Amino acid sequence: MHAFGRYLAAALAARFASEGTSLALVLLALERTGSAAHGAFVLTAWLAPHVLAAPLAGAVAARTRRPRLLHVGALAGFGCAVAALAVLLGRAPAPVVLAVALLGGSCGPMVTGGMSSLVAALVPAGAGRDRAYAWDASTYNAAAVTAPAVVGLAAAMGSAASAMAVPALAGALAAALAATLPYAAPRPDRAAPRSAPAGLGAGLAALWQIRELRAITSATTLAFVGIGTLTTTSVLLASRLGSPGAGGVLLTAFAVGALAGSLTLGRITAVEPGVLARWAMAGTGVALAAAAFAPSVTVAAALFAVAGVCDGPLLTATLRIRSEYAPDAVRTQVFTLGAGLKLTAASLGAALVGLAAGSPPRVLLGGISVLVLAAALLHALMARKTQAPAGAAATGQAEGSTTAPARQRRPGGP
Repeated sequence: MHAFGRYLAAALAARFASEGTSLALVLLALERTGSAAHGAFVLTAWLAPHVLAAPLAGAVAARTRRPRLLHVGALAGFGCAVAALAVLLGRAPAPVVLAVALLGGSCGPMVTGGMSSLVAALVPAGAGRDRAYAWDASTYNAAAVTAPAVVGLAAAMGSAASAMAVPALAGALAAALAATLPYAAPRPDRAAPRSAPAGLGAGLAALWQIRELRAITSATTLAFVGIGTLTTTSVLLASRLGSPGAGGVLLTAFAVGALAGSLTLGRITAVEPGVLARWAMAGTGVALAAAAFAPSVTVAAALFAVAGVCDGPLLTATLRIRSEYAPDAVRTQVFTLGAGLKLTAASLGAALVGLAAGSPPRVLLGGISVLVLAAALLHALMARKTQAPAGAAATGQAEGSTTAPARQRRPGGP
């Protein structure tokens, strides 16, 4: 199998494990303790370290002389933590369970953004790499479609412990496949001297100082405050429309639409990624706003699918921007930090909707659409090019940026 094909298999297995763990944890807590709240606390401990561990994971990845050991170890640690939770949850003291969840969650940044940072070393720069990021983004959407279904089926046919075994095995498979990948320095767009490994704060500095990275990170973080509330809001909306069990149908429609969008619209390389990201967020917001007024679950599901199709290219565009503008020395930090911030924003959104769960579902869904549309507007404002200072073109500095870009822009690039 070609190296990039093995990468896609490893990324799909890793993201399947990540998606499946969240549902399996709640199911196992409910089965063993009778309280979904207990599962929510464990899940919080699992998600909390993502944004804190992201800069450390990126810095270690940039400095390590054994990247294979780091990536394989993180994936194996992720899978082992899931397996340990399957044994300990509901049986061991809560502090022990929470400690294991914190350790396992610390591997999360390498499962998401850390994996995506490998694409630049596997595929040469250009349209081929842009298409590679579209395929990479599709692994997230494919995992979002399949993982809940497989975990739910495993729980129905066996037990919640059996369901926990599914993401644990997926994590082990991801580690095994990652061990077969070539690990080399990213292929540069043009010859350039290698930079020294950067410190812990360098990735965060790059996200703030480079205009394109600052714009996409701020916009997607805001958008994911809204997207993070979609699970709870979908269940409430389905109940409001007379089908309490159809919340999963709405989420599946969104995930299937996102997969289709990433495999079609996400592969459009003629459109600069910043424009693609703005239109993706705008389309998602409009479709969700329309779904708030749907008269039935069927109509709502159709509009959720449209929203998913619009959302699909967003991750592809985000990955392209990170790859093109992240300096080589902090590439992995930029990927892991970006993923960690989005996940943290989604967790914040989930907490906020829990506080506002008594509000009408249509109001909640309308609030999500407002946040996503505001994110599109925020990106448009932050990505707006400013007048370059004299001599900037000659020195290669990025417009509106305090640091030089990682490489020369390609013709037609953002």
